[in-house]
Amino acid sequence: MAVRKRPLSPHLQIYKMPLTAGLMSITHRITGVALAAGTLVLTYWLLSIGLGEETYQEAQAALGSIFGLIVLFGWTLALFYHLFNGIRHLFWDAAKGIDLKSAHLSGLLVLASASIVSVLVWIAAWVARGGA
Repeated sequence: MAVRKRPLSPHLQIYKMPLTAGLMSITHRITGVALAAGTLVLTYWLLSIGLGEETYQEAQAALGSIFGLIVLFGWTLALFYHLFNGIRHLFWDAAKGIDLKSAHLSGLLVLASASIVSVLVWIAAWVARGGA
């Protein structure tokens, strides 16, 4: 029996994953998990309100730290990414924007929209708190 040379899959380090097919889909799943974890943080903060002043101050200190603010910004970014990408999927369910060019463009639009809206929400929160 002759040995045939079969094609090999590209190695992960040289394979360029398509934006729409791979990265956006995987990121959508990851942000879903991040939102679930962030909901636990939100629940902790809400429970701290009812558990007394000391517990609330500890929660505020944790969430107001540099690390806490980075986590909260990441959660905000995940929220808007998941929202906009979910809307994109609703259009796909209606067979709109499925061709490669539209899918790529809508993927970039999701990334830009999520980033811009997240920054605007944080600017609005900063202004609402009094600026600095």
